[in-house]
Amino acid sequence: MAKSQETFNKKEKEKKRLKKRQDKLVTKAERKASSEGGSLESMMAYVDEFGNISDTPPDPNVVKKKINASSIEIGIPKRTDEPQETGRQGKVTYFNDSKGYGFIKDLMTQENVFVHVNGLTEEIAENDMVTFEVERGIKGMNAVRVKKFKPE
Repeated sequence: MAKSQETFNKKEKEKKRLKKRQDKLVTKAERKASSEGGSLESMMAYVDEFGNISDTPPDPNVVKKKINASSIEIGIPKRTDEPQETGRQGKVTYFNDSKGYGFIKDLMTQENVFVHVNGLTEEIAENDMVTFEVERGIKGMNAVRVKKFKPE
């Protein structure tokens, strides 16, 4: 007589699979019964003038405040010009004519300020005494409106 192909382990796995399927069907039926669903109105949410979400529609009798759309700034506001110092004096410590840039050492603060050929009003060379103004550039402070002067 041949032995049955269905072992105890196979029977247990089949029972677990059927039980799992039954549990899924039961939970599906429970979800279907408990879900409200309903109309679109029951699913709507409203935002009041303070940005709070509520389920009641706004009162149509309330006077609405008009807002000019062009006054709304999106993104980073434009940078305003910072107050610039005028009339600083310094000495050109390095200037490369071929590359068009150099450095000026401020006589008061002893700091080095970058200068580009576009910021010059007249040609300068190393060891010239100059007057200049300072503006904030991309990488730091830049000397602009640079002029030679003769110390007294």
